[in-house]
Amino acid sequence: MCCGALLRTPVRSCSPKRFVVTASRFSDLPRFPADPDLAEALTAAACRLHETSSPDSTLDAAVRLAVELLPGADHAGISVMERDNRRQTLAWTDEVVRAAEDRHPLVGKQPYWHPLWTAPAVTVEDSEGAGEADPLAGMGLRSVLSLRLRADRRRLTVLTAYARKPRAFDEEALRIGRLFTAHVGIALDSATVREQLTEAMRTRDLIGQATGILMERLGIDAAGAFDSLVRASQRENVKLRDLARRIVDVHSGP
Repeated sequence: MCCGALLRTPVRSCSPKRFVVTASRFSDLPRFPADPDLAEALTAAACRLHETSSPDSTLDAAVRLAVELLPGADHAGISVMERDNRRQTLAWTDEVVRAAEDRHPLVGKQPYWHPLWTAPAVTVEDSEGAGEADPLAGMGLRSVLSLRLRADRRRLTVLTAYARKPRAFDEEALRIGRLFTAHVGIALDSATVREQLTEAMRTRDLIGQATGILMERLGIDAAGAFDSLVRASQRENVKLRDLARRIVDVHSGP
């Protein structure tokens, strides 16, 4: 389907809604957006990212959108990388991505993503030319474009696109990728805050229920019940919310 036909689908409001985005929701995005279409394509992608209900679903949406948006991309993944080059894959479009990202780097050789500690992006033009039987080439992944999402002193969060063709990612792909990762980072921060606020509300309600149960059973006021809960949490080295959940579960049980 051509980009013009795809873009006739109206872009919906970006206000957050709580549901999981599936791959079928991305069919109205242009596969290779040209300059006049790029802003609209990124707007549509941003809306879909902000419609996700949790950080995990945001990551899942991001890797699928990356394949739709980035020229040349066949697969994509998001992973966390440590200073010692350990890597944990958080989201992936295909099992080949997990296999590629779970492989350990060759002994005595820095992995291709190492420059991301100081640079926003890194590419592998052709894994077959990397020498020493590069594991990516063995899986049919010839080109790589890695883009930094987050970074601190200890770890990197990286979006990586893979292609089956050599030299698949040009300057245009890099430009689109950097714009897209900016949207992903904002959406991920937003989803994380929403999840934290939701958990805080649930925890508050749970502690309130446990406090009420202690008031009834021990015949004490709210302040005394809460102090008792805190002391028990410290004594047993259990998080306050976990202790509150145990009290509520026991009270609600047979």
